Amino acid sequence: MRILGVDPGRRYVTAGTIQCASLAAGPARLRRIHEALLVIIDQFSPVAMSLERHFVAANIQSAFRLGEARAMAMLAAAERGIAVYEYPPNEVKLCVAGHGHADKEQVKCMVRKTLKLSEEIDLADDAADALAIALCHLGRGRVLHLVEAVERNRPAMVRSRGKSQMVRQ
Repeated sequence: MRILGVDPGRRYVTAGTIQCASLAAGPARLRRIHEALLVIIDQFSPVAMSLERHFVAANIQSAFRLGEARAMAMLAAAERGIAVYEYPPNEVKLCVAGHGHADKEQVKCMVRKTLKLSEEIDLADDAADALAIALCHLGRGRVLHLVEAVERNRPAMVRSRGKSQMVRQ
């Protein structure tokens, strides 16, 4: 089956075609998501999964479908013993692009720069978002480890007879 996808925007109308065996709906769609994620997990052996925490209020059906897909991702991670971390969209954008209200193009540009991806590589918005979420987790992990290291090695101020002196903990 060949499907045409159209994204009508204010300035451009983007279109693309995909070839697939058939469209899966309901439980079959969820099984395909789950199985595909298990294959990726088994192939790349990640130590963590990071997900974007969504808040969708405009369309309740979209929110349900998104929740189902997220549940399949969490289930796949749980089955393989992988920790799951969630980040709100603004935190992902802040971590990757430097401000929490970056647009998709800014996020995509910073993902390319951070990962040194060639401009010749076609990077879809969804792929850039997924990589940005992973980069956010990586950045957060580094910051947390840095804070822990500073806390472990920081001298504590101890008052002794009215004088301050530095003492290692």
